[in-house]
Amino acid sequence: MSKHVPTEINLNRRARILTVTFDDESFDLSCEYLRVHSPSAEVKGHGPGQEVLQIGKERVNIDAIEPIGNYAIKPVFDDGHNTGIFSWETLYQLGKHQAENWAIYMQRLDEAGHSRKLDA
Repeated sequence: MSKHVPTEINLNRRARILTVTFDDESFDLSCEYLRVHSPSAEVKGHGPGQEVLQIGKERVNIDAIEPIGNYAIKPVFDDGHNTGIFSWETLYQLGKHQAENWAIYMQRLDEAGHSRKLDA
């Protein structure tokens, strides 16, 4: 059982932000951030070193959020991705380490010769 259980989860579709509130903290997680850090095999691969760099997700949004028991949610992204199950602990860790995770993602994009296209 996760020691971090959200007390509230709100999706602002217009801003493309999922706000996850825990007892002691609240995190605003962009849909792009959640999509590129999805805990799915499509993104993470099936083992270390098999991660797939996600590109072109700047405008992705969440169409629906499906509860998974009392321990997780499964966002349905508007680009068709719907296999990532985000446990409460995963959401907490993504929120807690958002700045460093985002910096690593941006570095990986740069090293692969990609850039974010916000005006697309």
